[in-house]
Amino acid sequence: MTYPPSELIINTDGSIFHLHLKPENLANKVILVGDPGRVETVASYFDSRECDVQSREFHTITGTYQGKRISVISTGIGCDNCDIVINELDALKNIDFCTRENKDQMSSLEIVRIGTCGGLQPNTPIGTFICSETSIGFDGLLNYYEGRDNVCNLEMEDAFKRHMNWHARLGDPYCIPNDAELLKRIYQPDKGMVKGITIACGGFYGPQGRRLRIPLADPLQNQKIEAFEYNGARINNFEMESSAIAGLSKLLGHKALTVCMVVANRKAKEANANYKNQIEDLIKLVLDRI
Repeated sequence: MTYPPSELIINTDGSIFHLHLKPENLANKVILVGDPGRVETVASYFDSRECDVQSREFHTITGTYQGKRISVISTGIGCDNCDIVINELDALKNIDFCTRENKDQMSSLEIVRIGTCGGLQPNTPIGTFICSETSIGFDGLLNYYEGRDNVCNLEMEDAFKRHMNWHARLGDPYCIPNDAELLKRIYQPDKGMVKGITIACGGFYGPQGRRLRIPLADPLQNQKIEAFEYNGARINNFEMESSAIAGLSKLLGHKALTVCMVVANRKAKEANANYKNQIEDLIKLVLDRI
C-alpha cells in the first residue's frame, strides 16, 4: 500500500507533520510525558543528547541513558493528542518515507508514559505510583479503528457497562490491557507501587466527576467507579491518555505501559499542586527499567 500525501503528511525537510521528527531521530525506547516542560526534566538525566525538536506541544529530546538510546516526547493533554503521537511514531518506525510504503520488516517500540493522576481508592494516597494493568477508555478513540475487539477485554467491558448502567449516548468504553512484559519489568511493589485498572477520561472536569457550574449527568458516577471490581482488580485512578496509548500501540504491534503518580485523591478530597520534585523519583525508576 502506498500512502498518499493527504494521509501521510511529510514536511519539506523530511520530517513527520506534527512531531517534526525524522525517522533517524527516533529511538526504539520512548518515554511519553504530557507536559512539554517535563521533557527537559527527563532528559536532564541523559548522558548525552543527539536531537532536540519542538513543534506546538510536541517536544522531543533523544539521547542516551546508561547506554540505552531513549526518546522522551511530550504529548500534551488528552487521548486526541495521543492519536497523533502514536500514529506518527509508528510511521517514523515502520513506513519508508521515500516510497511511502510499509517497510518489509516491522519494528516494535517500547513506550512508557510517565504521568500524573487522581487516586480513587484508600490505598492510593497522594504520592503513590500506579501502574496501569488495564485502561478503560472513556474517550471512544479506539472505536474508530478496525480490530479493536481483538485487542480489548470484551467481558470486562460488558461487566463495567452493566455496573455503571452505562448510557448509550456516551459511546462504548473500551478495556485495553497494557503490555504485560513492560508491567512486569517496571512494577515494583516493594517501592509502594500499586497496579490495577485506570480510567482514561475525555476531559478533566465533568468526565472525571468534577462539578463546577454545570451539573453532572450522573452525580453518582465516581461512587460507582470506586466500587467496580473485576477479577479482584479495582479502579485505582483517573488520567487522560493511557487507553489511547495502550490501544493504538497494541493494534500497531508496540509495547506500551502507563505509570502515574497520584497528585490528588478524589476520595480523600486532597490535592498536591507542588508535585514536580516528587515525580523525579518515578522518572529515575522508569529510566532504569525501560
